[in-house]
Formats: sequence, C-alpha cells, structure tokens
Amino acid sequence: MDSLIVAAAQALASGDVLGALKRVSLREDAPALALRGIAMAQLGDLVRAKTLLKSAARAFGPREAVARARCTVAEAEIALVSRDLGWPEKTLETARAALERHGDHVNAAHARNLQIRRLLLVGHLDEAERLLAKLDPSPLPPAARASHELAVAGIAIRRLRIAPARAALARAAEAAGKAGIPALMIEVRDATRALDAPAARLVAQGEEKLLSLDEVEALLASGILVVDACRNIVRSGGEIVPLASRPVLFALARALAEAAPADVPRSTLLSRAFHARHADESHRARLRVEIGRLRAALEPLADISATPRGFALTPRGERGVVVLAPPVEVENGSLLALLSDGESWSSSALSIALATSPRTVQRALDALAAAGMVQSVGNGRACRWMMPPVVGFPTTLLLPGPLPSD
Repeated sequence: MDSLIVAAAQALASGDVLGALKRVSLREDAPALALRGIAMAQLGDLVRAKTLLKSAARAFGPREAVARARCTVAEAEIALVSRDLGWPEKTLETARAALERHGDHVNAAHARNLQIRRLLLVGHLDEAERLLAKLDPSPLPPAARASHELAVAGIAIRRLRIAPARAALARAAEAAGKAGIPALMIEVRDATRALDAPAARLVAQGEEKLLSLDEVEALLASGILVVDACRNIVRSGGEIVPLASRPVLFALARALAEAAPADVPRSTLLSRAFHARHADESHRARLRVEIGRLRAALEPLADISATPRGFALTPRGERGVVVLAPPVEVENGSLLALLSDGESWSSSALSIALATSPRTVQRALDALAAAGMVQSVGNGRACRWMMPPVVGFPTTLLLPGPLPSD
C-alpha cells in the first residue's frame, strides 16, 4: 500500500477528514475510493459515501476478500447511522465471518458491534446481550471501544441498571478522549447527560414528581405497586401484569391507582376508559364486565372492591400504589422517543423498530407533523423524519424493547 493511502487512513482514524480527502480526492483506485467513502460518511454525505463504497467493493478483486468485507462493514455502519434498518443483516454477518477467518479481528469486532447496536435500536435486547457476550472488546481501537461501551450502556439503561450504565459511559468517555474525535466525545457526553434528565413522572394521591432513571430503578425495586404508563404494565417487584394489548383495562387501572386509596366514581371511570360523555345502561354494564376482567388480571397484586359510588384499588400486603407516567403525556410517545436521538428516520425504519405496520406509523407521523412535533425532509422514498431542533421530550422508558428487569 502506498504512502498516500497509509497517510489518508491514519488521518481518518484520528478524525482529520479533510486531511484524508486532500490525499485521495483525485484518485480512483479501490483503496482511495474506500477511504473517500468513509470520509464522506464522516462529513454527513451518506448518499455519496454509499456510492463510493460500492464502487470500491467492485474495484477490489475477488482475491481481496478482506478489503471487500471492510467495505461491506463500512456500508453497514452508514446504514445504521442513516437508520436504514432494512439493510440486509446477513450481508454484515457474512463480512464479519470473512474478516474473522482472515485474522482481521479488529474489524470483525467492529462488525459485531454494529450488529449489537442495530439490535439495540430495534429493542431486541436479549439477542444484543447474547452477541455482546461473544465480543472481546480488547482489540478495538479507542474510537471503536467508545462505540462498544455506548452499546453496553444502552442495554444497561433499557434494563434499568443505572450503575453499570454509568460505569460503561465512564469507560466510553475515556476511550473517546484517547481517540480525540470531537463528535464521539459529544455523543458520549449527551448520553451521560440523559441519565440525569427527567425520565418519568410519579403520580400518587393527586401529587406529581419528576424522577430520574436512578429514582425509577429504586422505585421499581421497592416492591410498591406501580402502574407503569410508559410500558402499560402493572408491576410489583418481579411480578408483572402486561396490559399493553388491553388499553381499556390499563385505563381503568391507571384511574384507580391515581386515586388510591380513595375510590373512583363510576362516571369518571366511564369517561377515562370509554370516553363516554353520556353514559347509559350499556356503558355501565360494560364497565362491570371490564372491572371483573381487571380484577382477575390483577388478582396476584391487588384487589378491586365496589363502593357505593364506584370502585377502589387496594394493593395486597402493606405496599402502596403509584402511577409512573412519561414526563410529558403525548400520543405516539414511543415514536417520539425514537426520533429524539437526533437522527433522521424513514417511516419504514420506524415501522421496523416499533414492530408496527408502515401505514399506522405514517398516520402517526402525519398527526405529529400537524402538531408541529416532528418534521419531514425530502420527498418520496427519500423522505426522512426528525424532531424539530428544540427537543421537547423523550424518555428512555418509551423506547421499544423488553420490560425492564425481564
């Protein structure tokens, strides 16, 4: 490899993108095309970067399997950054295996890290942890090590293991400092700040209080009965009753929990659960049926008793009951939580991440855009969605994935 290619690669590794381009901008050989593609990706021109990397992969001969695999890994990283979640996963795994076979353990580890970050993005935490256990981060250079630690912290945050998350972010900050790449240091700093930002709102007996992730972790470990409006579950310690697929039951449980230990009038429950302005006998009959179903679902955790004017929720044992709600209540909060990462998403990528139909996601995006909460860039297949410059809200607890501590 000639000296210009080596110098350009070293410049890219140190974050000097313009210095790298100065050395290879007029060259059309395969290594130069690959380095130009990586440089353009770091400058944010992802479309041009993908074109250059594809050209580089074609230009490398069939005997240059390692170089071709490296181009594939770079393409996968661009797909991840641009939130192209439809990019074929098997292609990245094939490239990773090729790098491993040929002894390029650093880039093989980087490819594995990309797989983990994609799984984290779509909420597949169990599989991400399985791959993480197979990855030895020791050969990674500082920049890749920082990215790895960010993935470790991301899994810990979604599992509500805040102490391990802080430790991983401290290691990420140290690695980013060694790499000397300003954008990476900013990413680590922002992730660290998110740990101390309000993550949820505690509602109990008519009073509200903002909680950080540390406080949420402590609350869930206390054994108190929590009606979690971020995940639409009812839980106490390790016992969890999922109600995400039963919105009427969850609406009733939340209304009862907000008033506990007092009772809730039937008219209030009808309004909260059925949005009924003028209740008739059919509404009251349905309320009795749904209360019966909720009583059966919550039987291990609480009892629901009838009172002269309505119903009351009483936790079993000596524990209290609270409601855990998002900091700001908006419709389609999970979609906003994804968009809050600052990247531009396609509607198809949001559909994959939320495991929701593209049509449902598009309707939600149109509603949020009409409310001024999201904005679109581009048209047709090039259309991307993002939060406005001033971020209003997200909470980690609304991101897709398994329930905390599962």
